[in-house]
Amino acid sequence: MGSETPSNALWTTQSVLSTLPHPPEENAATPIPFFHLLERLKTTKREGWRRFGINAGESISDHMYRMSIMTMLAPPALAAQLNLAHCMKMALVHDMAESLVGDITPVDKVDKTEKARREAEVMDYIAKTLLGAAPGGLMAGEGILEVFHEYEANETLEARFVHDVDKMELLLQMVEYERANGVDLTEFCHVAGRIQLPEVKEWAATVMQEREAFWKKQQQQQQ
Repeated sequence: MGSETPSNALWTTQSVLSTLPHPPEENAATPIPFFHLLERLKTTKREGWRRFGINAGESISDHMYRMSIMTMLAPPALAAQLNLAHCMKMALVHDMAESLVGDITPVDKVDKTEKARREAEVMDYIAKTLLGAAPGGLMAGEGILEVFHEYEANETLEARFVHDVDKMELLLQMVEYERANGVDLTEFCHVAGRIQLPEVKEWAATVMQEREAFWKKQQQQQQ
C-alpha cells in the first residue's frame, strides 16, 4: 500500500518524511543518509500478496535482487544485444522510489499519472537532496535518475527487457507462494500475457507449465 497521506492532501515526499521517526539527514556531505533510506526497501513488503494472507512475504528489495540476478542470465541471443551491466543497475533502481512512495497496487486507487508523479518526486529527492552534496554523489544521483527515467519510458531494449524481467519475477514468486501456501493466485497469471520479448516469453511459458503441473498433482491427491 502506498505511504499514508490524508485523502484531501496532496502527497509529497516531505509529507511522508515528516511521519518517519528518523528521517534521513538532507544535503549531507556523505551518502550514509541515502544508505539508511534504502533500509526501507528491505522492510517494506510487496503489497499484492497480502490480500491472500501472505503477510510475511517478500520485500521490495527481495524482488529487485532476484531481478538483477535474472538479468545476468539473459538468453544468449538476447544477451548479445544488451548492455547487461546496465540492465542489472536498472533492476536495482527501478523500484527505489518505493522507499517512500510504498508499493502501490491497483486496489489503492492511485492512477498511473499520480503514481508516476510521486515516484519521480522521490527520485529527484534522492538524487539531489540526499546525494547532491556527497562526494561523487551528484554524478551518481544523476546516473540513478537517468536509469530510472529510461525504465519508465520503456523505449530502449534494456528497459523492455527489465520490464519483462519484472513480470517474470512476479510469476516465479506467484508459483512459489502457491506451492508453499496452497493458495490459488490465478489473479496474477495475466502478467504472463504482458511480457514483450520472445525470449522472456519462453521463460514465462516454462513457469506456467510448472504451475499447471503443480495444480494437476494437487487435484489428483484430493481425489
